[in-house]
Amino acid sequence: MFVLKELIKVTYVPSMLGGFLAAALYAIAGGYGYGALLVLLLLAIGISFALERLVPYERQWNQDRGDSWRDVAHAFVNEVANASSVALLPLIVAIVPGFDVWPTDWPMWGQLLLAILIAYCGITLVHYASHIYPTLWRFHAVHHSVKRMYGFNGLMKHPLHQAIETLGGTCPLILMGIPLNIAALLAFAVAIQLLLQHSNVDVKIGPLRYVLALSPLHRFHHIKWPVEGDVNFGLFTTIWDRMLGTAVYDTERRFSSNDLGIGKEPDYPVGYLAQLIQPFKASSETEATVPNQAAK
Repeated sequence: MFVLKELIKVTYVPSMLGGFLAAALYAIAGGYGYGALLVLLLLAIGISFALERLVPYERQWNQDRGDSWRDVAHAFVNEVANASSVALLPLIVAIVPGFDVWPTDWPMWGQLLLAILIAYCGITLVHYASHIYPTLWRFHAVHHSVKRMYGFNGLMKHPLHQAIETLGGTCPLILMGIPLNIAALLAFAVAIQLLLQHSNVDVKIGPLRYVLALSPLHRFHHIKWPVEGDVNFGLFTTIWDRMLGTAVYDTERRFSSNDLGIGKEPDYPVGYLAQLIQPFKASSETEATVPNQAAK
């Protein structure tokens, strides 16, 4: 069992990221339809749940704290919104004038990689701005209110903030004329990456920490105190964080629930509906919790 657990720690990230993206590419290229992506996502969530219990980073993070159904609600609403936006893509492309420069002659994996790199830039910059500007932070705070990190709550976001991030990442793609199948694969890739980024599996990522924005790095971003948690903003890679000077990693640092949440709002609402309403309750206290420059 010890050997198996050590093997899981090393292979979990490449197996999940590489394996599921390869399966998604095969499903779409093989004409299995977009429903296959949903099946693959549910399978990835199931594997994540199982391995978080077999090889947990923090065993207590696997325990329900009255937040599991809330996270299910967030994930359901946000993934339905993602699917709907992909379904509406042909209409959006027809309405919005673009440049029709998408490289449709590239192999599908190359088109997906290009989409990820472009979307990643926009999403990361919106994320960074959300730690600077009070209005954006109020909506982003929903995601930072978590007191435990496990794969499923990577999908926990206020729907309006997710919409803003999505616009930031996809507007250039729409203008370029991204095909529907590549947009669907991109949405799938983002969901898998969020699952990995918030995973409670005790992974060993080695040199991957210099390239990919995975859970050992992302836990630093969820530190509950301003400035200290204003690091590691990247969704897929660490490139932007290295450019912005916000890349942080310490192999000796361990995290518990005491390190997570919003330090100045320890009683942030836990319920789903309460979290949807909270950003609209403008207050000096809420704005004072904004990390980075806006809090100064």
